[in-house]
Amino acid sequence: MSGNRPGLHHAAGTPIEPRNLNRHFYPIRERLGLDVRFHDLRHTCVTLLLGLGIPPHIVGHSALDVTMNIYADADMTEKRAALDKPGDLLSGE
Repeated sequence: MSGNRPGLHHAAGTPIEPRNLNRHFYPIRERLGLDVRFHDLRHTCVTLLLGLGIPPHIVGHSALDVTMNIYADADMTEKRAALDKPGDLLSGE
């Protein structure tokens, strides 16, 4: 990572101590004026990746039902598009 600040860069695959993560995340969050928990970023990431067409078994949790039922959020545009599909099929569009 840029800046070479202690605690922010780790070797690939090395676990990050949760307290260190929180110590850096929350000041950044406040500075940006965000009202979001760190765990909320997981929901956002899963939703974005699924929206890009990445298969659910690649995107998230080892149990697909957890990924799809807990972490994947659909926006209203996606829901409307999904609900339009059966009507389009039946009307021959």
